[in-house]
Amino acid sequence: MLKIERLTKKYGDKRAVDNLSLTIKAGEICGFIGHNGAGKTTTIKAVCGILGFDEGEIWIGGSSVKKEPLKCKKITAYVPDNPDLYEFLSGMQHLGFIADAFGISGSERKKKIDQYAQMFELSGDLASPVSSYSHGMKQKLALIAALIHDPKFLVFDEPFVGLDPKASRMVKDLMREKCNNGGAVFFSTHVLEVAERLCDKVAIIKGGRLAAYGSMEEVKGDSSLEDVFFELEGDPK
Repeated sequence: MLKIERLTKKYGDKRAVDNLSLTIKAGEICGFIGHNGAGKTTTIKAVCGILGFDEGEIWIGGSSVKKEPLKCKKITAYVPDNPDLYEFLSGMQHLGFIADAFGISGSERKKKIDQYAQMFELSGDLASPVSSYSHGMKQKLALIAALIHDPKFLVFDEPFVGLDPKASRMVKDLMREKCNNGGAVFFSTHVLEVAERLCDKVAIIKGGRLAAYGSMEEVKGDSSLEDVFFELEGDPK
């Protein structure tokens, strides 16, 4: 579902991402872990076609992010850690705009919006302007917007920030359901316990380079993910 090969992104002389390679197969959830500034968000934005890169290549579902960006975007959902939404629109108008962008029919969009709005308990707020939403409500609206075109590949940057426990559980269930139906998930998180319980694979990035990558069992062995992370980072717990 995702193949990153020798990805390098520079800002001047600084290599924010340095020769990074990883693969995520259909059916896998891969957690992406690292300190602030390690290169997680840069990598994620490059995967989603938001940020160009200097070297390497990225494929989603077998299509090149550079050469076939629209093909990649059609099967990808991206939710950033701080969603930028059209705050002058109502929640429903925002979702309608996203549905238009993906060419989703009226009956299909109604079905999806009703399904996810009820799931995230947002149905009664869709007529209100997005500017009146709390951070958690905006996060839920961004998730609904990302899921409305039934993507096969989910890319989330800190998806649980601002969500209440019930909504967080629903997002975890959606991730696993997506994988069970042949999709895949790539997400960054600072919550190591969540990654350890949820992920099939884990990638730990340090200074723009992969410090560890593989199945959860391969990376953590008999230790906890937290112990492995701090050992690789060289930091005291």
